[in-house]
Amino acid sequence: IQEGVNALGGYGEVFQRNVLASGVIPQISVIMGPCAGGDVYSPAMTDFIFMVRGTSYMFVTGPDVVKTVTNETVTAEELGGASVHTTKSSIADKAYDNDVEALLQMRRLIDFLPSSNTSPIPEMPQFDDPERTDMSLDTLIPANPNQPYDMKELIVKMVDEGDFFEIQEAHGKNIVTGFARIGGRTVGIVANQPMVLAGTLDSDAGRKGARFVRFCDCFNIPIVTLVDV
Repeated sequence: IQEGVNALGGYGEVFQRNVLASGVIPQISVIMGPCAGGDVYSPAMTDFIFMVRGTSYMFVTGPDVVKTVTNETVTAEELGGASVHTTKSSIADKAYDNDVEALLQMRRLIDFLPSSNTSPIPEMPQFDDPERTDMSLDTLIPANPNQPYDMKELIVKMVDEGDFFEIQEAHGKNIVTGFARIGGRTVGIVANQPMVLAGTLDSDAGRKGARFVRFCDCFNIPIVTLVDV
């Protein structure tokens, strides 16, 4: 019993550090294997979670416990796989096919973020002409207001070098959130997506957008809002 109490105390200390670091430094978790029990709470409290399809799982109790308690047969993938957490629960932000890709994309995300809430916004050299003209934007929005268009196409053409790092693209698809650069400096992008539900916002989209805006606010990242009404 005493060992169990000490273990729970250790979990509490980890969670306390997660809370104290929240909004002070960006916290990123990369799940590349099974993550179960008390271990799963800490990554769930971080700002961004990346998972690997087919090999990473996040759940408090595993399939065996579920089978014992509820007599329901469920696989680890169905219970807490990457597809579940990126599309339904929204716990995870992105999923990748292998560990290497997940780590490379994590490094790409870090390039967009300041190291703390007191650090300046990262600035990268950019080679796009700020006075450039893209004639395709003249025809992007259809003349028929009932015909949808892809807001991501506008975002990619608007930001530096078409580099847009989308967050939670598989969840709440009627709103688009992510990081990009304009004039070499990081910005957050928030836009409703006419291709999904005609761009109307529901509870999933509202939570997704609010969480992203809160993160940008903590780290002084300017937000560019694109609204199709």
